[in-house]
Amino acid sequence: MITIGVTGHRFLIEVDKITVGIDQSLDNIEKAFGETSFRVISPLAEGADRLVVQRAMDRGNAALVVSLPLPKEEYLKDFQTQGSQEEFLELLDQAEEVLTLPPAPTREEAYASAGHYLLDHCQVLIAIWDGQDAQRVGGTGEIAAAARRRKLPLAWIQAGNRKPGTEEPTTLGENQGRVIYENFPD
Repeated sequence: MITIGVTGHRFLIEVDKITVGIDQSLDNIEKAFGETSFRVISPLAEGADRLVVQRAMDRGNAALVVSLPLPKEEYLKDFQTQGSQEEFLELLDQAEEVLTLPPAPTREEAYASAGHYLLDHCQVLIAIWDGQDAQRVGGTGEIAAAARRRKLPLAWIQAGNRKPGTEEPTTLGENQGRVIYENFPD
């Protein structure tokens, strides 16, 4: 069983293109590492995290480990709609293991801690990311950069993020959903 960490943007459009990239990534991870089952570590944030978890779980060969950056009731406050909260709780119920990480001084630092926990416990990282520097502490750009420094195998699914300071998602046009593999075995 190979352990996959997940990081990515919350605000996504053209999800069909990203889904194709996720499926390609999971197929290539199976081939590259010679494994047919996965353990997926994710905090189940909205957007990319949940999309990867759902695609992996739909295959029937994945176990889910949830690494919560905050206690569950506090973390639920970050999901603005009842539908998002329900989706989180449904996925949480499917987890093989749920870990609440130690308290951090700020919410942003708690998210950063969750991202670094992923890096410490996975063998490959799937990042749904626009390739830009992080917009905040613990953001996807920060976690992807740390994975690169560690030379961790990375399946980077290109995806727009959001316009800074807004919740308006962006696209990368023809590159949306394209996968780039870094540090994968030959």
